[in-house]
Amino acid sequence: MWRKPATKWTTPGLIVLIPAASILLSGCLVPASHVATYRQQYQEVCEKNKALETKLLELDAHGRRLEGQLSMTEGELTTADRLGRTDRGRLENFMNERDNIYRRFGDGSLPQSVGRQLAELAQRHPGLHYDPATGAAKLDADVLFASAESELQPQARQLLSEFAAILKSEQAQDLRLMIVGHTDDRKIEGDSARNIYANNWHLGASRALAVSDYLRVRGVKESRLGVATYGKFQPIAANSSEPNRQRNRRVEMFLIAPEVPIVGWTETFTSVYR
Repeated sequence: MWRKPATKWTTPGLIVLIPAASILLSGCLVPASHVATYRQQYQEVCEKNKALETKLLELDAHGRRLEGQLSMTEGELTTADRLGRTDRGRLENFMNERDNIYRRFGDGSLPQSVGRQLAELAQRHPGLHYDPATGAAKLDADVLFASAESELQPQARQLLSEFAAILKSEQAQDLRLMIVGHTDDRKIEGDSARNIYANNWHLGASRALAVSDYLRVRGVKESRLGVATYGKFQPIAANSSEPNRQRNRRVEMFLIAPEVPIVGWTETFTSVYR
C-alpha cells in the first residue's frame, strides 16, 4: 500500500517533520489531539442521548400509570355520583315524611319565650348547651356527677332547679321532656362501682333517672318526663382521648311539643292501639 511520505519543510537552521498521523477530515488536515477531543465530545453526546431516552421511557411509563389512575378515579366518581343520587333520594323521602308529620302534628317548635329562657340559662351555666333550632339541651355529665357515679353534685342542683322553673312556667306547661343518659366507652372500674352499675347501660340509665327524679322533686309532673339511655353507643367524639371521652359523658334533654309523636308516649300513636 502506498503511503504518503512525511513532508519536509525547510527553514533556516530548522527542519520540521509533520508526521503521517495527521488525517484528512472533510478535505482538511485535523491534528490528532483534536480528533480525540471530538471523539470524547461524541461519546458525551451519546451518553446524554441515552440518558434522555431512559428519561423518556420513564415519563412514558409514568404517563400510562397516570392514565390508569385517572380511569380508576373516573370510575370512583361515577360510583360516588350514583351513591349521591341514592342518598339525595333518601333525603328527599325523609323530608317528605317530615313534612307530612308537620302537616299532621305541627312543626313542634318551642314557644319563643321558652327558647329565650333556656338560652339565658345556658349563658349562666357553661355546663349546659342549648340548641334553639331543635329545642335540645345537653348537660355535661362531669358537671352533674362525679366519675362513675349517678348522684347529682351540688352545683348541678342549682342548674336543674332553674331548668325545672322554666318547665313549670305557663308557656312550657304542655311541653314534655325526654332525658337520655350517655357514657364513654370505658368499663366501670372499682368493685364498689361495679356492684351498683354492672355496665355503662346501667350507669347511663341511672344518671338519666337522677335528673328525672330531681326535676320531679322540683315540681315537674311525672307524666311529662321520659327516660332513656344509649350507654356508650352514641358518642359525639371518638373515644381516643380524655377530652373526647369527657364530651361523650353527657345527659341530653329534649323538649317536645305535645303534638309531636315520640316512642314512649302512646297517646301520640292512638291509631296503633285502636
